[in-house]
Amino acid sequence: MTYTVNCSILFTELPLWDRPAAAKAAGFDAVEFWWPFPTSTPAAAEVQDFEDAITNAGVQLTGLNFIAGEMPGGDRGLVSWPARTEEFRANVPVVVGIGERLGCKHFNALYGNRVEGVSAQEQDTLAVDNLVLAANAVAAIGGTVLLEPISGADRYPLKTAQDALNVIANVHARGATNIKLLADFYHLAVNGDDVGAVIEAHAEDFGHIQIADAPGRGAPGSGELPLADWIDRSRALGYQGPIGLEYKAPAEQAFIWLARQSSGKRRIG
Repeated sequence: MTYTVNCSILFTELPLWDRPAAAKAAGFDAVEFWWPFPTSTPAAAEVQDFEDAITNAGVQLTGLNFIAGEMPGGDRGLVSWPARTEEFRANVPVVVGIGERLGCKHFNALYGNRVEGVSAQEQDTLAVDNLVLAANAVAAIGGTVLLEPISGADRYPLKTAQDALNVIANVHARGATNIKLLADFYHLAVNGDDVGAVIEAHAEDFGHIQIADAPGRGAPGSGELPLADWIDRSRALGYQGPIGLEYKAPAEQAFIWLARQSSGKRRIG
């Protein structure tokens, strides 16, 4: 099984640039990040520090988010946000540059919350325009844009896999086919989606899988989700990518479940 550690939510006891090395020390060869900078166009030195943290740790960057706004403050992406669309568009070439230099191919574009005073139709039209732009940009490096339903954000309109797939179909209709569903099993399950049915219908075309257990968004095995079964079925149906570990757990406890799984004592889920 190939796992990639989300260093934006794990190893939070450490400074951000120290986390890739911590992931390596914990036995992983791959990491992913949310957008790790406070602005859409960080200084070259800041970008270099981030890239050095990855390469010096000897890990592969498998995923990177486009800028999503102030996540702790409730922002969930700029793709459909008219007042900040230029900020998103300025971010795209920065993301592409990092991806090209580090060999990263998957880029998560959080859709954005509904905005007061702007119609849903206007936001959705803008979102497709921005996703086409992003998909065309990452295509130059063989990249894929990911679109993700998320939970815990009432104003975020993509709750189910089908919500995201509807948007993806509109982007495909514009000729940009390198955009795929990010199937975060935690978010889908918490939102009440039928995860098993989503897997049966779409696993072969998943762009990425991320996991956390529910309730609590903790490590696999801490809750009630049949994560191992869902992963196994996704693999059987053709998903070939890594599994993103995007859950909350203190570093000393974060991977106990994996040691147990490796020893055959207990499967996750």
